[in-house]
Amino acid sequence: MKALFINCTLKPSPESSNTEALAAVVAEALEERGVVVDHVRLADLDVPPGVVTDLGGDDAWPTVHERLLDAQILVVASPTWLGRPSSIAQRMLERMDAMLSETSSDDTPVAYNRVAGVVVTGNEDGAHHVISEISGALGDIGYTIPGQAWTYWNQGPGPGDEYPQTEHGHEWAHSTGRLMAHNLYAVASALLVSPVPPHRE
Repeated sequence: MKALFINCTLKPSPESSNTEALAAVVAEALEERGVVVDHVRLADLDVPPGVVTDLGGDDAWPTVHERLLDAQILVVASPTWLGRPSSIAQRMLERMDAMLSETSSDDTPVAYNRVAGVVVTGNEDGAHHVISEISGALGDIGYTIPGQAWTYWNQGPGPGDEYPQTEHGHEWAHSTGRLMAHNLYAVASALLVSPVPPHRE
């Protein structure tokens, strides 16, 4: 089984990423279950806006799309900015919109029988809103969203320390992240054995 982690931080490498640090807890828990984990930071890639899989030219999205289709588990990691997902997370979802019209060999949407979850960090409120926006969009695209398929960390309203600068809230965020990995793996495993069949009129 494979998992793809898409980090939607606004920071390009090699800048440190809070969402990457928390997502690593989920990735480690999946690896303990034998899952092969792949990572991509979209800020490092040339991914222009659009709603198709391949815009041509230097568009890097087609390669990300291939990695999406190679994974049974998707984890989207986004910071909270002004209580909302990052602009890069929104761009990712817009590019994934093309998957609605892409089908597998059995005519089901390509996202069917794949699971997804969300990791959010920010030193402001809004994590539940970010989780609901991203999870809702991924569900529209066809991903299965297990119960408790998310974790988050936030410092609380107003300015404050970033995730690596404090231990505040880490124990809860980490335990929730490990539960998230457990649930993602369990549902992905179930779908491998008993996939959602094609719908016939």
